[in-house]
Amino acid sequence: MALIVQKYGGTSVGSVERIQAVAARVAQAARAGHAIVVVVSAMGKTTDGLVKLATEISTNPSRREMDMLLSTGEQVSIALLSMALQELGQPAVSLTGAQVGIVTEAEHTRARILSIETDRIARHLDRGEVVVVAGFQGIASSSDLEITTLGRGGSDTSAVALAAALRAEKCEIYTDVPGILTADPRLVPDAQLMSEITSDEMLELASLGAKVLHPRSVEIARNYGVTLVVRSSWTDDPGTKVVSPVPQPRPLEGLEIAHPVDAVEFDTDQAKVALLRVPDRPGVAARLFGEIALQDLDVDLIIQSIHEGNTNDIAFTVVQASLTRAEAVAEAIAPALRSAAMAANEAEVLIERRMAKVSVAGAGMIGRPGVAAEMFSTLANAGVNIQMISTSEVKVSCAIAIEDCDRAIAALCQAFNISSSPVRLEAAPRQAAEDLPPVRGAALDLNQARLAIRHVPDRPGMAARIFRLLASRNISVDMIIQSQRCRLVDGTATRDIAFTVAQMDAEAAQVALEQSDLGCGEVTIDRSIAKKETFDLLGMNRLLPVEPSRGSSSL
Repeated sequence: MALIVQKYGGTSVGSVERIQAVAARVAQAARAGHAIVVVVSAMGKTTDGLVKLATEISTNPSRREMDMLLSTGEQVSIALLSMALQELGQPAVSLTGAQVGIVTEAEHTRARILSIETDRIARHLDRGEVVVVAGFQGIASSSDLEITTLGRGGSDTSAVALAAALRAEKCEIYTDVPGILTADPRLVPDAQLMSEITSDEMLELASLGAKVLHPRSVEIARNYGVTLVVRSSWTDDPGTKVVSPVPQPRPLEGLEIAHPVDAVEFDTDQAKVALLRVPDRPGVAARLFGEIALQDLDVDLIIQSIHEGNTNDIAFTVVQASLTRAEAVAEAIAPALRSAAMAANEAEVLIERRMAKVSVAGAGMIGRPGVAAEMFSTLANAGVNIQMISTSEVKVSCAIAIEDCDRAIAALCQAFNISSSPVRLEAAPRQAAEDLPPVRGAALDLNQARLAIRHVPDRPGMAARIFRLLASRNISVDMIIQSQRCRLVDGTATRDIAFTVAQMDAEAAQVALEQSDLGCGEVTIDRSIAKKETFDLLGMNRLLPVEPSRGSSSL
C-alpha cells in the first residue's frame, strides 16, 4: 500500500459538481489500497472575494486579521470534500493546518513551514480514513497559537511539505492543465506535454512565472527527494513527472528554512574565448555560435556584457581540448564583424587557456537574497578574482584562475558549512540520438528589469559590497553580468556590472545604489527586456536577455 498526497487547486474544487468529481477520484485511489492525504485550496475565486471584502472594510487591513480571514476559505473546501467522500462510503476526516500540526514562522501572510507533526494524520490513516487537509495555512510556533498563511502558492507548498514529512511515495498536483508543457500555450499553440522534467528545470520555469507549481513547493521536493506528478483533474492521463536527485540526508525540523547551499562544485577543465568591442546589432551572437556549432563544439558559460556605445563584449567557455578550434572560429569570424578592415581594435579576440569554474548550488537559494553576495565576499576575502559570473535559481558559478581553485573551494565550503566533499563536474555525455530535438522547452519572463552600474572599481570585494547592499534591502538579484574589459577612470581601473531584478524592485535597487558610498558611476534601469530560457537534452539551462519591445536583440 502506497501513501500518496494529492493536491487539488481552487479550479478543481470550484463547484459542488467538481468537488464530487474530486471525491470520486480520491475514493477510487483509496479503494485501490492506497493511503491518501488530500490537500485542497479554497473554492474557485473564494480567496479573491475575501480579499475584496477586507479592502471594502479597510484600506490597510492588518496582516494578522487577513490570515484569520483568508484561512476560512480552505476550511469550507475540506469540509465539503470530506462530506462528498463520506457520501461515497469512503471514511474521511477534514483537518485545518493547525489541527494537522503544520508549524510555521510567526510571520503573517508569508510564513514558512518549520515542522509538521504527523502523529494525528497517521492515526486517521491507520483507521482507513482519507485525511483532507486545508492547504495554505498553519499555526505559529508560539504559545498564542496564531493562525498563519503561507502566501501565494501556499497549497502547493503545504502538499509537498506533507509528502516530505510523511515520506509519501509521491505527491500528485491536480490542476486544469494536462501537465508541464514545453512552452506557454498562449504564446506557442502547439506546445507539447513533457512526460518528465527535472526539479532544477522546474524551479527555473516556476521562477519565470509558470503557475503550475510554486517555486517553494519544488524547492521542498528537491531538498527531500519528493517525486511530484502534475496531472489534469479532468482526465486520467499520466501528466508530467518532476524528478528530483537523491537528496543529502537532512532533518525535517526547519523544513522550509533550509540551508541555502547544499553543495560546492568545481570544474578545472575550462578555457575562455572573448570577443571585445563586437558591433551591437542583431545576429552577431547567432553567427558566432552558429559557427561554433558547425565545429561540433560544446559551450558552457556565455556572457554578453552591457552595451558601450555601439559595441559590447561576448565571452564564452569551452573545455580545454576544444580551445584551439574555438579560438580559430573566433579569429576567422572577427574580421567580418569589424566596421572597417583596419579596425583591429574591434572584435578583438582574447584567450584564457586554463581556468576553473566554482559554483555554489542549492534549491534553498530561492527567494533568499544574499547568497551571491556571500559567495563573492568569500572569494574576495580569499584573494580570488572573479572573471565571469553565471547565475540561475539554484546555482551561482564564477570563472576564476585555475591556480585559485583549491583556495576558493576551501573558502566556500567553510562559508556555507558544507561538510561533504566538493563535487567535481565532469563533461556531460554527448547525446547519442541525433534525431532528437536539441531543446526540450522554453520559457519567457517579462517581469524583469536590468540595472547597469558604470565604472565599478575593479578590485576584490566590490561585487560583494554591491550585492550585499541589495540583499540588505531584501532585493533578489537574478542574472549578473560583469564586463570583460577594464577602463581607466581618473587613474582607477573599472568595469561595468549589470544585473536583473523583478520590475517592482528596480527603482528601490537604483536608489539604494545611488545613495551608497561605493564610488561607482551612473546607475541606469532598462525595463524593455525579458528573460528567455531554454532547456536542452542534458538538462542544462540557457538564460538569455532579450528586448521584447524592440523586436530584436544582439543575441
